[in-house]
Amino acid sequence: MKTPKTKEEIINKIVNEENILIVQDLDGVCIPLVQDPLTREIDKKYVEDVSKLRDKFSVLTCGEHEGRRGVNRLVEKALNSRTKAKENGFYLPGLAACGVEFQDRFSNLSYPGLNDEEINFLAKVPKMMRLMLTNELKEFFPNLSNHVRNKLIDVAVCDTRFTPTLNFHEIFGYVKNDLKKIKVLQLIMEKIMNNLLEDSKSLGLENSFHLHLVPNLGSNNGREIMKYATQDEFGTTDIQFIINGAIKEAGLLFLLNKHISNKTGVYPFGANFNVREAPKTLNKLIDLCKDKIPLDQMPLLIGIGDTVTSVKDDKTNSWLRGGSDRGFLTLIQRLGEAYKKDNQVIFVNSCNEQVSRPRINGSNMKGISDPNDDLKFNMIINDGPPEYITWFEKLASKF
Repeated sequence: MKTPKTKEEIINKIVNEENILIVQDLDGVCIPLVQDPLTREIDKKYVEDVSKLRDKFSVLTCGEHEGRRGVNRLVEKALNSRTKAKENGFYLPGLAACGVEFQDRFSNLSYPGLNDEEINFLAKVPKMMRLMLTNELKEFFPNLSNHVRNKLIDVAVCDTRFTPTLNFHEIFGYVKNDLKKIKVLQLIMEKIMNNLLEDSKSLGLENSFHLHLVPNLGSNNGREIMKYATQDEFGTTDIQFIINGAIKEAGLLFLLNKHISNKTGVYPFGANFNVREAPKTLNKLIDLCKDKIPLDQMPLLIGIGDTVTSVKDDKTNSWLRGGSDRGFLTLIQRLGEAYKKDNQVIFVNSCNEQVSRPRINGSNMKGISDPNDDLKFNMIINDGPPEYITWFEKLASKF
């Protein structure tokens, strides 16, 4: 079967299929990346276009729906109203916090798989982050005024409810192109987050959390691998404190479970299925789907993401492949092969003047993919979120 490569061909494939599910990341795809996450903006027309697709569209993000940093606030700001989104179903439906915060387009929320002890610990994490980071930056920047240091900390500590995060974009920018300092700061970031992990274990939550590095170079023995800064890019800029099992490929199965139940009235994986119950490997995730989802119920899947990495390890002569979107995009591709469906994988170049990342230039995929990479992109959005939003508008106009 010919795989579509142009924007028009992919739109035609989507609109001519009766049963589809578009699964899309947010930051770097429809929201331009920025150094300070509190300055993010979402396009009003895009928000309205999403609502046209109804149950054919779900987000899958490590960001969050609710809270002062949540995407729901961006939607309300774009619409210049706190009530319009709720009344008209303009919120972005789907799974956030990498798999533990689900909402419909009217912002009816649920938290599948979480318990009270975990929620209570997560509520304390931002204050703990702030204290540790303050101590580290006093030592690292001894001559910095309290005012400037506190401003950097305000941006770095992301007090999200289920994925509290250290975001060092602004701090890296402050030391400009000093590669040695950026690498030291990356180690400080990792040290703080590892300390938090140890604190959770001391409270009996040893199996509750893990660290998600953005971007990363895959994982080793269950721990994600730091992507250190180079002359070309910052590498790992964010570390998220995340619920164990909250990974996007498990989230994809949760969304499939919801999608199929909406269509048929039956949950293939059970009504209470959540990401923590999902298998831990791609092969087992695929086996579960093949065991529980009949061919005629599996939708055509379209996956859209921007965080995929691939770097050559010269010591072992092997490729280190990672990125928070790699898992779910690969699973979409593999499910297409398993079900003989022409699933589509779309990559968005998210690098811009504020956030330095590898980008695809023609056939040059350095830092993102490699000749031996099993993950193949059906379409590449070269010019980031603005170009993607224009394409999405054309797609939505067909519904």
